[in-house]
Amino acid sequence: MKIEKINENQIRCTLTREDLEKHQIRISELAYGSDKAKKLFHDMMQQAQMQFGFEADNIPLMIEAIPVNMESIILIITKVEDPEELDTRFSKFAPFKEKESTDTLQFESAANVLDMIQNMMKTGLQKADQQKKEAAAAAEKAPAEEAADVDLIRLYTFRKLDDVITASHALAGCYDGINALYKTPADGKYQLVLHQSQTTPEDFNKVCNILSEYAKGKSFSVSGEAHFHEHAELITAQAVQALASL
Repeated sequence: MKIEKINENQIRCTLTREDLEKHQIRISELAYGSDKAKKLFHDMMQQAQMQFGFEADNIPLMIEAIPVNMESIILIITKVEDPEELDTRFSKFAPFKEKESTDTLQFESAANVLDMIQNMMKTGLQKADQQKKEAAAAAEKAPAEEAADVDLIRLYTFRKLDDVITASHALAGCYDGINALYKTPADGKYQLVLHQSQTTPEDFNKVCNILSEYAKGKSFSVSGEAHFHEHAELITAQAVQALASL
């Protein structure tokens, strides 16, 4: 249980899962005037008194509940000098007293105060849940948008131009993406650079499977294609479409 002094009339108490387990109470039980809830408030106010001299005897208390998640909550406790000056949403108070016959501190109208906490918790948790749903939806949308921008590149090496023509005929009607055919002067081989472009991953995989029957393929990069632009002979752009018409 972490208690912080905000000013002379106000403290902030953070209740964690461990604090709730220690008092054998669930966060939802704070909304009911049970003995466990009262004992928790007693311990909280006693610790505040010991640490900061926060005296609350016979003084109305305003309690604001801020849910952090389903296992922890922050309570802002304020001593109220004149309750009538507060707006209606803070119109229920719990005067804090000490019984004459025992050291146990008692909350008058505790159920009212705890009902107020329950309503605030529900509102806060609903907002937190909505924020989580919106964040999850955004997280799901982001990869989809990124996937749409992905442009995989494959390189297929052919020994003869006739083989490229045959492969292009095999792809007729099932591929219309960006591609280019180069000839590397060092070995005289034909290099077909194939972009996924707007082709779906499934269809592009089928295209690659077809080409693998005619040539050896591998992953390629934009920098590798730039190297071809500078050091290889460009035979034709959109080679698959052009050669399929021969």
